[in-house]
Amino acid sequence: MKYALCALLLGLAACSKQADKDAVEAAAPRKAEPVEVQVKEAEVRITDRSIPVTGSLLADETVTMVSEVQGRITAVHYDFGQMVRKGSVLVEIDKTEYQLQLDRSKAALAQALARLGVEPGAGNQTPTTTPAMRQAKAQWEDAKFKFESAAKLVKSGDISQERYTELEKALHAREAAYEAAKDEMRTLWANVDALKADVALMEKKLRDTMIRAPFDGAVSDRKVSPGQYVKDNVALLTLVKANPMRLRLEAPETAAGAVRIGTALEFTTDAAPGEKFSATVRELNPALSEQSRTLIAEARFTSPDSRLRPGMFVQVRLLLERGIQAVVVPKEAVYAVAGLTKVFVVRNGKLVECRIAPGEMMEDWMQVPPELIRGGEPVVVSDLGQLIDGQQVRVKGRS
Repeated sequence: MKYALCALLLGLAACSKQADKDAVEAAAPRKAEPVEVQVKEAEVRITDRSIPVTGSLLADETVTMVSEVQGRITAVHYDFGQMVRKGSVLVEIDKTEYQLQLDRSKAALAQALARLGVEPGAGNQTPTTTPAMRQAKAQWEDAKFKFESAAKLVKSGDISQERYTELEKALHAREAAYEAAKDEMRTLWANVDALKADVALMEKKLRDTMIRAPFDGAVSDRKVSPGQYVKDNVALLTLVKANPMRLRLEAPETAAGAVRIGTALEFTTDAAPGEKFSATVRELNPALSEQSRTLIAEARFTSPDSRLRPGMFVQVRLLLERGIQAVVVPKEAVYAVAGLTKVFVVRNGKLVECRIAPGEMMEDWMQVPPELIRGGEPVVVSDLGQLIDGQQVRVKGRS
């Protein structure tokens, strides 16, 4: 009986220990099963190093046409969006008043030329004599002859000294009159020059009543209508020359040395998805911007495309270095969420999360920093949204 009781107690103790062991094992966390993932290898490729910069398209020329004279508009020959040729009349202003002013200036010039004895179409050669000069010269020569005769006669006593003195005074008076006629001729000729300038000014104002296009282009803004009275220096319309177009970009200070005259650029725009356009740098700012520390450059492209218009933003690839080794990963290995870009690399059976800045795209591959991801390393291409850093994985597919 005593032995039976001991056996019973030992059995109960063994059951209690087994129950405690089962309870501990149930409370302990189970080891997570590795997640199956598909991977591809990062590759090393020879490529060109470039950076993206933002640019904008500008018209080759833009001008706001203004009126240089005041008056009432009689005609507007072109409207918004219409193409114009260089020299075409865009706007006309009533020319009646300016034609009358020109006629009056021409009449005043003809009158001044008549006083000089010059025909209106005789040219610009300064006259050597005038009717008044010829008359004054004849009177001076007559007085001179009489004085010289009196000088001989006064010695012989044939005329009195008083008569001789009168003739001498008359000679001086005629000589002064002759000199005055010469001065008057120079004054009249100077007045002719002023009147000619008035005529030229009136002719210009008359021409200015017809506002002409300074280059081939298109009307981007029309501001006036026929019948409207405008003063001088008032904007009439805006003319834009969109071909060839300018591409203006701002290169960061670190890339300023890579931009030179003649540098070839490639750019894309949302207006033409998938299309690449080429341009060549033609002008460089001699100094960097003090505010942004960027170098402003302008490029030209002469291949017209109706999809490209002034004012558009474009994305430019700025080439920095050719023929470098770059590590690239497939596009499907890149996971972007909440402003972060990640690539998961499998190392020693675990995931390593590599946060990167978006790199240059090469077809279906993206360039990544070589210090973060090495060529040949497996990168995950499946279920990226469900992965976490440090997670155990099992590779089920590799390509």
